[in-house]
Amino acid sequence: MDLDIVALSRLQFAVTALYHFLFVPLTLGLSVVIAIMETVYVMTGRVIWRDMTKFWGVLFGINFAMGVATGVVMEFQFGMNWSYYSHYVGDIFGAPLAIEGLMAFFMEATFVGLFFFGWDRLSKVGHLATTWAVAIGSNFSALWILIANGWMQNPVGAAFNPQTMRMEVTDFAAVLTNPVAQAKFVHTVSAGYVCAAVFVLGISAWYLLKGRHIELAKRSMTVAASFGLAASLSVVVLGDESGYLSTEHQKMKLAAIEAMWETQPAPAAFTAFGFPDQAARETHYAIHIPGVMGLIGTRSLTTVIPGIDELVKRAEARIREGIKAYDALQKIREAGGKPVTQGVRDAFENNGVDMGYALLLKRYVDDPRRATDEQIAKAAWDTVPQVAPLFWLFRIMVGIGMLLILLTGTFFVLSARRTLDRHRWLLKAAVIAIPLPWIAAEAGWLVAEFGRQPWVIEGVLPTAVAVSNIGIKSVLFTLAGFVAIYTVLLVIELKLMVKAIRKGPVAEHSPDEGDARSHVPPAHAVSTTGSAA
Repeated sequence: MDLDIVALSRLQFAVTALYHFLFVPLTLGLSVVIAIMETVYVMTGRVIWRDMTKFWGVLFGINFAMGVATGVVMEFQFGMNWSYYSHYVGDIFGAPLAIEGLMAFFMEATFVGLFFFGWDRLSKVGHLATTWAVAIGSNFSALWILIANGWMQNPVGAAFNPQTMRMEVTDFAAVLTNPVAQAKFVHTVSAGYVCAAVFVLGISAWYLLKGRHIELAKRSMTVAASFGLAASLSVVVLGDESGYLSTEHQKMKLAAIEAMWETQPAPAAFTAFGFPDQAARETHYAIHIPGVMGLIGTRSLTTVIPGIDELVKRAEARIREGIKAYDALQKIREAGGKPVTQGVRDAFENNGVDMGYALLLKRYVDDPRRATDEQIAKAAWDTVPQVAPLFWLFRIMVGIGMLLILLTGTFFVLSARRTLDRHRWLLKAAVIAIPLPWIAAEAGWLVAEFGRQPWVIEGVLPTAVAVSNIGIKSVLFTLAGFVAIYTVLLVIELKLMVKAIRKGPVAEHSPDEGDARSHVPPAHAVSTTGSAA
């Protein structure tokens, strides 16, 4: 990647987003986990569940604060680094973000305070309602943000206005019900639930290995195993839905993920392993599983999935149609608001859907109407994202997902048998597995965003056209600043988390309920069995 203003602006946004997304999944999932725990407390009256809610709530609060600190900066980047993007689609993209801030985030932030300071001021039911409000607010935040992001991947309910030179909303209901956005939302929050479940599972396993907080750890593991298994399975199902929608709306992304250079007869095979070579346009040492990709991508045995070569040819045809729309647009602008001929209006209306493809030529020529056949061919191949990273990131994500299903499923069975502490090696595996959901989540984010290049808005606005006209030095300076500040925040969070975990929960229940602060020697802890209910 050449370090021009486009690449640096992309890198800056990617770095801040990747840092921010370290905190988001745990916030989404842990808010629901603590709400479940407090619900059990209110239903049973057993104070140990209140201890659990408070303990995991402290870790949630640390993570929530860091997520807010890193997330605010991202929205300012749209104005700093992506000013033309903000001008072009601000009327559409800004609405979900504004609603997220005014409704979901304010709701979440308000009730977080009540959660921490309302234990002795609210009734049991009132505090429980507060906790669920935090969970709902957190997930509502994700909904509105992913509606905005989903629109970038599938721009529905909007049209380009040649008079204002901007995209404008034509059907806000279509924006809200965008199938890509809905699929991304449920897939993302499910991934967050898995992150929280594995986090709780791993920390609880560490307590059992150390012989500390035995009863609290067992109960937490029971909740985490059940919640995590359901979430892990749902991630697979919802990931399948995302793949199916990619076949409809982002064919090039799907072809790149599969390194499918040529169109295969239906049903297409799934490439389990291989080394994609973009220069040679082939995949070396490929291992194919017949028919699987066709079933996943089309849910049929007869529908063909187009390969990269075919999609590039389609893109070249759309570029040529887009040039006609671009030419008509320039004539409309030159008219200065005066009427234009019917032929000009028809040319724009008939080909306007492809005008974004003409803008791909801006990388090679100022006026797309003057592009040569060679430049058009290059622009068509620009619609192919980097195949090798997508190929491997997707498989890393899927592989980790399968491991987490096995992990949570195993502990679900152990919790049902009341033998959570029988196998030290499984407890150690749970501790080691704590980072895995984050690796999978970051890989999934990269697949989603890297896979839609060269578009910042699929088929509408190329990334290269969307950046601000600012100096490279400015971007480098802010990039270095963000990396430094975010790294410090990450270190602070990890230290605070470790300190809180080492300290452990403050037990408030009576001795007959089991002392969550008891320190049982590890050898005894491993041999101890008992209910986690």
